[in-house]
Amino acid sequence: MLHAGVPSRVVVTGQAALDAELPGGGWPLGGLVDLLQPEEGEAPLWPLLLPALAVRQRGGVVVLMGVPQPPYLPALAAAGLLPTQVLWAPDECPWMAEQALRCAGVAAVLAWLPHAREAELRRLHLTAAQRGDVLLFAVRPAQAARGASPAPLRLRLELGEAMPQGLPGQGAAPLLVHIVKRRGPPLAAPLRLPVQPPVLRALLAAGAARQGAGAQVLPFPARWAGRPEGARDVDRLAVAA
Repeated sequence: MLHAGVPSRVVVTGQAALDAELPGGGWPLGGLVDLLQPEEGEAPLWPLLLPALAVRQRGGVVVLMGVPQPPYLPALAAAGLLPTQVLWAPDECPWMAEQALRCAGVAAVLAWLPHAREAELRRLHLTAAQRGDVLLFAVRPAQAARGASPAPLRLRLELGEAMPQGLPGQGAAPLLVHIVKRRGPPLAAPLRLPVQPPVLRALLAAGAARQGAGAQVLPFPARWAGRPEGARDVDRLAVAA
């Protein structure tokens, strides 16, 4: 879903709490979004970005560039991102990202650019602004927060402490989102967002409710030990980063 906003249109993030804090109510189109995460124990980006990428694929190809691990296509498909609409470029290269932005058939670029210079980032931002209708994310190390960036929106991401056992989402660490730069004041305290897909969260909440009501939880039969492929896809998506 696209919204008209100032200074640019946006695409919703899929996280209502995050949309409420972003100017215009979502990820801005036609500009650079800087995503900063620790080099050790990378934050799980996919649950945060997949809803918007799935929306953007309706208008063109989604380019994944320099991703540390090859994208797991079944999990992306389970989140609504069709493999036929994904182009994976394994190398980190700001120039290649710029060329992708210039292609009219590209709707979104997600690029890991840990060594990009400010001048290169500025070129990417200006190229996206010239297009006006493209979504651009640059993933960089958290230390880059100390330097300048042309991005009008900068987020620092990290994993929080796991939820206590016995609660919905038990054992799952939330994603802490620090908004370090946006139009207006920075966010005083980080947002705590779930990293599990909505379907998995609903299943966990339903299971916790049944346990709270005194329902007996039966073990899986031994013949289910392998678990269906779809269940593995949901798990992979929950921890993908």
